[in-house]
Amino acid sequence: MKRVLLFILLFIVSFLLHAQDKGIIRGFIADSTSGEVLPFANVLILELNTGTATDHNGYFIITGVPPNRTYTLSASYIGYTKKLIKVHVSQNKTNFVEIHLELSGVRLSEIEKVAEYVPKQKEMDISINRIKLKDLEYIPQGVETDIFRSLRTLSGIQSTGDISARFYVRGGSSNQNLVLFNDAPIYNPFHAFGLFSVVDPDMVNNIEFYKGGFPSQYGSRISSVLKIITKDGNKNNYRSSLSVSQLAAKFLVEGPIPYGSFILTGRKSFNTNVLRKFLNDREAPIDFHDLSFKATYSNPDFMATSRFSIYGFLSGDFLKQNDPLLEDFNWKNNLFGFKWFHAGDSPLFFEVGLYVSNFFGNVLPNLSSVNEKKNELNDVTIKMDFNYLFDSKDEINVGLNISNIRTSLFLKNQFGAETNLTNYGTDFSAFIKYRLMQIDNFGCDVGTRIKLVGLISGDSKKYTFEPRVNLSLKLLDNLTLKTAWGIYQQELTTLSDETEIISLFEPWIIAPASVGSTKSVHYIGGIEYDLSEKTSLKIETYYKFVHDYPTLNNYKFEETDPDLISGSLESSGIEFQLLSSIEQLKISSTYTFSRSYRTINGWVYYPKYDSRHNFNINLSYEFPDDWIASLYWTFNSALPFTQSRGYYDKLFFDDLYAANPVYESYKPFAILDDINLGRLTNYHRMDLSVSKKFRIAFVACEVDVSAMNVYSRKNIFYFKRDTGEKVYMLPFLLTATLKVSL
Repeated sequence: MKRVLLFILLFIVSFLLHAQDKGIIRGFIADSTSGEVLPFANVLILELNTGTATDHNGYFIITGVPPNRTYTLSASYIGYTKKLIKVHVSQNKTNFVEIHLELSGVRLSEIEKVAEYVPKQKEMDISINRIKLKDLEYIPQGVETDIFRSLRTLSGIQSTGDISARFYVRGGSSNQNLVLFNDAPIYNPFHAFGLFSVVDPDMVNNIEFYKGGFPSQYGSRISSVLKIITKDGNKNNYRSSLSVSQLAAKFLVEGPIPYGSFILTGRKSFNTNVLRKFLNDREAPIDFHDLSFKATYSNPDFMATSRFSIYGFLSGDFLKQNDPLLEDFNWKNNLFGFKWFHAGDSPLFFEVGLYVSNFFGNVLPNLSSVNEKKNELNDVTIKMDFNYLFDSKDEINVGLNISNIRTSLFLKNQFGAETNLTNYGTDFSAFIKYRLMQIDNFGCDVGTRIKLVGLISGDSKKYTFEPRVNLSLKLLDNLTLKTAWGIYQQELTTLSDETEIISLFEPWIIAPASVGSTKSVHYIGGIEYDLSEKTSLKIETYYKFVHDYPTLNNYKFEETDPDLISGSLESSGIEFQLLSSIEQLKISSTYTFSRSYRTINGWVYYPKYDSRHNFNINLSYEFPDDWIASLYWTFNSALPFTQSRGYYDKLFFDDLYAANPVYESYKPFAILDDINLGRLTNYHRMDLSVSKKFRIAFVACEVDVSAMNVYSRKNIFYFKRDTGEKVYMLPFLLTATLKVSL
């Protein structure tokens, strides 16, 4: 550990002392109306025909600029008016510029970003999708605009139906997805049985979603990374909005503060009757809320090249069934974080962050036969990330991550015996990567993550390495080949039962030493072909192998038998994505062929989300006067399920008021077949939406009307165990949302 710390210290000092023979241009690009940063905007030096793009902070840096000349800097972001500024570059000097772009055309009065295209920022990136708030407007909203449900329009993403927003990436389980809120993980990112995400889209600036092959700065998960970067808040004017749907009401307040800005959003459910449509007309007494905030500070008289931010997120869900014979549930998330971004006069810039993320889940049995369960996770983490850009355009990136995580799980069995499992550990990880950018038409991103201390106590391995490589080769101006390989590791897991139809309680635990950490290897290859200026085709193929995959031991008979056993998972597939923009018409179409299976104790079965074929098409058209119409159609081949082999009468004691409890408390109990041998019918559905933006005096209004499952397709959700009756998913549903802004 001391050697690693010494190496990083020497790295920082050496580059701080490094003298530059050429000049540097760096700065930020932001919206002129709100001051909100514009991620992935283009910056170009016209005289040199070289440039870069802003990162998620809206920050850019161009090194290796020949000195003692005046250059024309072009900044552009589609939906905004291009801006040209003059910059004089001197030797061994860093030139700082802050560029504010104005919205183009009639949309100049709006404060929301309206960019329609995100340029390719890093040619080595593979299996990545960049999503902005504007993209969500082109997808039928349904009951609530939702980040996680929008992911279903992408290739390689699977779900188990309308009832859940949980997503499964390239054969991996949902607990293998890392969901980051400004770099801090959210451990239970769902509301209402998993129907919706807990993050309010109005809070979002941009999203980066890695489906695999993610670089070495990301760790602790083996399947995907969903990075949500929130807005900073309006730096120039105070603004507020109120939105009401059939499910919840929410608000937003933002505005300037001395040397900074703030933003605050909140959401509260008030009518859950609409959820009955998702639950086959069953009662859904769910109450949920969430609150998000962020404040930024940047003072030119105090560390002028630094930006500070604090942020937080709180959410709660309560399922109270108002019946003493039924169990109640509640879940909570609490997250607070601090980030310091610094860009000095040298080509070195860095971020330092501290966050606390907590999750709490509880099952209250009341007088039911369900046993009491309680789960809590506490995560305190410090992160440091340093970047240095050479004159050759190459980049080196090193960082540290120190996490202290504590998990506790309380269980009570049918005999009243209590089990209290508490584990804690410290994760000390470092990473280093090098991006080779100086060779024309070729790029290489190579690095490794080094785990110095792991969460799992008793792990005999002192150090573990997670090497990763991304390569790109530009064969033609419109044709690029890409490939990626990497090793990934995960020490946290959830306890879930493959036979459960709806999993309401999936507790987080640190994997026991008997199982060890889960490891995965990704192999990815693909091509990107631009058919025209506004039409692109992307094809990717992948293979993923996971070993030491933890799962519940469903065949535990003795007390000494382990609760968890390990197995393996394999998944492979090919994905196609076609994107096109023809004036006001936007087309997004994806197809995925995939196959995944698990092996436990020599027994092979398909996971419950395994679907061979997946096809999505999304069409949207922008009419004059701010009308938008959208159509979304999806098809998924049949999902696996566990069939019932037979029944027997089992005695239950839930009905305390039965006249003849001995006789009336016997109910049929299913004997299950082998896991997931059966298949449901194919799933398909069409959604439509129409939205309109208009103004009434000084009030900006937006109305959205959506129709879900337009032709009322009867998609099978599951078969009732006791009767064999079919239970269907969401029928035709008409919803409306109203939003007003001041």
